[in-house]
Formats: sequence, C-alpha cells, structure tokens
Amino acid sequence: MAIYFIADTHFGHGNIIRLCERPFNSLEEMNETMVSNWNARVHRDDHVYIIGDLCWRDGYENALQIVKRLKGVKHLVVGNHDRDFLKYPEYREQFVEIAAMLYTNTDKGHIIMCHYPMAEWNGIFHGAWHIHGHIHNRRSDTFEFMKTRERALNAGADIVQFMPVVFTELMAYNEAFKSAAAGVGAIRGGFDD
Repeated sequence: MAIYFIADTHFGHGNIIRLCERPFNSLEEMNETMVSNWNARVHRDDHVYIIGDLCWRDGYENALQIVKRLKGVKHLVVGNHDRDFLKYPEYREQFVEIAAMLYTNTDKGHIIMCHYPMAEWNGIFHGAWHIHGHIHNRRSDTFEFMKTRERALNAGADIVQFMPVVFTELMAYNEAFKSAAAGVGAIRGGFDD
C-alpha cells in the first residue's frame, strides 16, 4: 500500500488550462490525461489524499463519474471548489473521510494537510510537515512566503505533473519548482478565490 498526494486537479474546469498554462489543448484532454496518470500509478488499496479542489462546477454528474473512475482509497481535504458537490450523498460516499484538515503519519513524520497554505501548523517545531494546495503554480507573495517554510509542500497538480505522487516525489517536485522559480521575477495574479 502506498500513500499519494495531489491538490487542485480542477477536473471539469476548462479555463484552468489558460490560467495555469497547463499543457493541454482541451478540457477533455486534460481530464482524460489526469485520470489516466492517476490510474497508472494508484492501485485499489493505495491511499490518495486530495488536498482540495478535485472538481470544478462542471455539473454534478460529470464530477461524480470522474471521481468514480479514480482508483484508490480517497481522502478529501475540502477546498474552496469542493463544497457544491458535497451536498450529494453519492459523491461523499466516494471518500473514506472528508474534512477541512486531515492528518496522517508516514515514515517521513507527521503530516498536516489543509487546502490553504498555513504560516504555522501543529508540530511545526517538532518536525511535522504541512501539505497544501490552492496557489497552483503561481509565483505570488504567498508562494514567496511558503517557500521559506522548510517543511511546507505544495501538492498542486501543476507542480506534480498532473498525477498523484508519493511523499519523496512531492519533495523533489517542490524543490525543482522552487529552483526554477528562483530565476523568474514575474508574479502572476490570483484566480482561485
């Protein structure tokens, strides 16, 4: 059994391709690529922590069908775009737990997950990690601050190559994104409010 992390997939959100400069030509290509990437890595008994914004307001039936296709035992940390679907019992039944914050332990230590980046979290001074989403691949003031937090990791789909990743991969993708961002001066605007 493996443990995976991902945030901000935004299944069903056509404009996210332009807003995040995602490498897809259409909404259908984005959705199908991410479902395929997910299912190629995740097995039935693996646990996937979705750190918010799994689906966009593309209609309940479309969202439900996508979530049903995704392999693994799914845990949902509620993001700002998840609430509309959570009023439907069949959608909620796709997850073993749903909360604003979730906690787990791995061989890398205690992990606190919240969709929104936090300046401090429980256990920060005792080696705990914080995994978040929400800021996608924006190089904003929030990104600049969060990259100074040694044990904070962005699980955004745009950072982790549009697939759930294990903890060591999440660390590597974050390091690569921070290194690449060091040479980029432009700050992109917000879009996810």
